[in-house]
Amino acid sequence: MAAMAMSGAVLVALLAASTFSLPSAAAHATTNVFALDALVNRTSTLLSAVKLPPSLRSSIFEFVESLSEFSPEHLEAVLVEVRKRAIAPALRVAILLCLVMSVMLMLEAMYMSAVSLGVKLLHRTPEKRYRWEPIRGDEELGSLAYPMVLVQIPMYNEKEVYKLSIGAACALTWPPDRIIIQVLDDSTDPMIKNLVEQECRTWASKGINIAYEVRENRKGYKAGALKKGMEQTYAQQCDYVAIFDADFQPESDFLMRTIPFLMYNSRIALVQARWDFVNYSKCLMTRIQKISLDYHFKVEQESGSSSYAFFGFNGTAGVWRISAINEVGGWKDRTTVEDMDLAVRASLKGWKFLYVGDVKVRSELPSTFKAYRHQQHRWTCGAANLFRKMAHDIVLAKEVSLLKKIHVIYSFFFVRRVVAPIVTFAFYCIVIPVSVVVPEVSIPIWGVVYIPTTITVLNAIRNPSSLHIMPFWILFENVMSMHRMKAALIGLLETASVNEWVVTQKLGDTLKEKMETNVAESTRTSFIRDRVSFLQLGFAVFLVCCASYNVAFGVNYYYVYIYLQAFAFVVMGFGYVGTFTTNS
Repeated sequence: MAAMAMSGAVLVALLAASTFSLPSAAAHATTNVFALDALVNRTSTLLSAVKLPPSLRSSIFEFVESLSEFSPEHLEAVLVEVRKRAIAPALRVAILLCLVMSVMLMLEAMYMSAVSLGVKLLHRTPEKRYRWEPIRGDEELGSLAYPMVLVQIPMYNEKEVYKLSIGAACALTWPPDRIIIQVLDDSTDPMIKNLVEQECRTWASKGINIAYEVRENRKGYKAGALKKGMEQTYAQQCDYVAIFDADFQPESDFLMRTIPFLMYNSRIALVQARWDFVNYSKCLMTRIQKISLDYHFKVEQESGSSSYAFFGFNGTAGVWRISAINEVGGWKDRTTVEDMDLAVRASLKGWKFLYVGDVKVRSELPSTFKAYRHQQHRWTCGAANLFRKMAHDIVLAKEVSLLKKIHVIYSFFFVRRVVAPIVTFAFYCIVIPVSVVVPEVSIPIWGVVYIPTTITVLNAIRNPSSLHIMPFWILFENVMSMHRMKAALIGLLETASVNEWVVTQKLGDTLKEKMETNVAESTRTSFIRDRVSFLQLGFAVFLVCCASYNVAFGVNYYYVYIYLQAFAFVVMGFGYVGTFTTNS
């Protein structure tokens, strides 16, 4: 990939050479002609002295004689013709495809924003759309008035945050005899396993019904752990299951606010809460993540819940009806997005999902670029791969309407999980920069300015407090689109690394100490290994070449954007984004 970026810079240089006369061409033309004539004369002398078949001798002489007609002007003409007849038509096709995908993305964003904004303005709260009432105790039934709830906490070497999640789960308000806390520990570090087990014993000594479960292997990763947990005898006695990742800390009233939706609405399978972030102010990268995730919950999840009663389960901070999970075949580990897999299968069986934005669960954002990149690869690759695996099943599903099938295939999967990562990188990082060195093509201003501005404004409307960060958000997301496009293609093509699973590192309250310690211990080798991306730096060179040509010979001002984007690739290429620990 880095070599491709460098070859792109070479291509730009050749294209640039074909758009203006070579400065020294006229000065050296006469000299070149004399030199070529001398070459022809020498060749003629040599051919007459060497015994060769007449046909071969004639071919060599004709080739050498043709060189006498070659000059810098001819080279320029050849490059111009190549650019006009090969590169320009291909670029026009790429522009057309990118414009079509951009329109698709903009219309999808406008639709989701309109629905979510309408819900907000009309106060269409979940309580107004579905029956909800607080669970009241019964003198005769006592705690039996409350359903049995299983709380699952899957974790893997979560030394920094395991106490937070277990403590928050054990503090949930619910009758003690009607709730089971299940810690699913896949840790491979014996010391961490001992710490987690001891924490569970401590809470058990306080009267909390908590179970510590381990497996012999990590088959299926998170999906495998959740599936194994559901197979326990005590788990099969429960009606609902709440799932929290190791860094999530629900408020004590979480179950009291979510379970009633499931109790009083028999077709709701999932109640999804919103994520809140304890470390969003840690650095610029975490602030940018908050912008994207707030839009995801406020717009994508809200619109899906309100219009089609369907959205992708976020894998945590949600409560499932266990009978719905069992009906659709339980957890599957065929992709790295087991949560989305379960949600799509449940939706195809006619189950409904509900998003409750007023219920927030605190969590931690990845604060190192390496951890964030791994997380985005897993999410993007897994979603694209799931689309490949389930498109046929969605088309053949009988329990849902044609309109919902179209929504799932076109909007949920194709536009958001395939088109979005591809067009963002291909259009804004490749096609637009290359267009500045191919004068035969032009991109409509509505495609370059109006569409991305509309999408950015729709995002900014739901994040008014982050308006000053939006320019950085744009540049950051464009750089990340390189990694997301690669992940999406891996998922669609199902290459060898399609099921690569790297657990997102959590730093908890130890971030400051780890930074202070690791800065002193870091070496030049670890710096290069953990922070420097030659792929991004190589692509920055390509962008600089495009921008520089635009400054010298262009007729527009694309260079302003291209230089800024190149700078973003350089900054992120050297790892100067997010926090840094040597084991990140």
